[in-house]
Amino acid sequence: MSAMPEIGKISPKLFDELISTRLGAKIDEVLVGPQNGVDVGIVEIGDKAVSFTCDPVFIVPEYGWERAAWFAIHIIASDSVTSGLKPRFLAIDLNLPMEMTGEQLEIMWKTMHHECVKLGISVITGHTGRYENCHYPMVGGATMVGIGNKDEYVTPRLARAGDKIIVTKGPAIEATGIFATMFPKLIEHKFGKDFSQKAQRIFYKMSVVDDAMTAVSVGVRDNGVTAMHDATECGIWGGLYEISQAASLGVRVEMERIVVEDCVPDICRYFGIDPYTSISEGTLIISCRSHKAQDILKALHQKGIKASIVGEFTEPRQGMVLVRGGREEKLEHPIVDPFWSAFYTALEKYKDQL
Repeated sequence: MSAMPEIGKISPKLFDELISTRLGAKIDEVLVGPQNGVDVGIVEIGDKAVSFTCDPVFIVPEYGWERAAWFAIHIIASDSVTSGLKPRFLAIDLNLPMEMTGEQLEIMWKTMHHECVKLGISVITGHTGRYENCHYPMVGGATMVGIGNKDEYVTPRLARAGDKIIVTKGPAIEATGIFATMFPKLIEHKFGKDFSQKAQRIFYKMSVVDDAMTAVSVGVRDNGVTAMHDATECGIWGGLYEISQAASLGVRVEMERIVVEDCVPDICRYFGIDPYTSISEGTLIISCRSHKAQDILKALHQKGIKASIVGEFTEPRQGMVLVRGGREEKLEHPIVDPFWSAFYTALEKYKDQL
């Protein structure tokens, strides 16, 4: 069996060896089950398709309680919307650290409630308590449920060779947003006040809810979007690899076509990480039929979301190809996201500046 990672998600190899072959009872109503590169499960209930996604409740007090709670909801919702179905219901379990105060819980929960109202999501059940040996940032877990017609959901198996690939916002959105929020004084000293404030605003780009809902509003399946994937751990390269693997297709992508948000290159260079392999919640990878690619791009731009067509899916025999500086190379999964090591190193090095 493959070794466990030191930190972060397990590898695709370990998932395939241990998890994917042991999925409990087989039930015909499961339309989409667990798979690398697929953020949601989808089941058939009556005449509807129902999506489920499960994530930790991720709370980092250092972000500030309102920002931390905003992010916690959008992490879960960002996976949910990659199904193409609008999220409707939330079940949430809060296993809170003993040091959390009533005032902090109030701020956190009011913010979560407010975001759910904005997104049209109803909290339907849960569990809340404070316990020993519970620690930030993982303070529970949640499941979000989306509902739609059976011809409205998307999944990588609907993609085919010739589909165009669109990437929104570009690399290292989450890495940049977190560094900018955690180390504002450090970044201001290095790059200036205006740069620091602009970088901090990237924090609120760490969601793909608007990206995904805007894309599918143009159309789905043969009339538009065929698959979506949120580029989280291991960034754009990891996300492209995963969605291609899930689709059983090859891919050809040109790095220089990928949009890049301001501040990202400088911050990634300063903290010594590769933007394209770094965690990027907020970056959406979209597969779509080629005749709808420009319409989807136009809709995204009208919403103020940076995006570009970066390549296309190919026949499996053509493999996964990354074009960098005009040269072709094999696109490989990074396996280990460089953000976590850099983040904890920075926390230790600059803890007096927090």
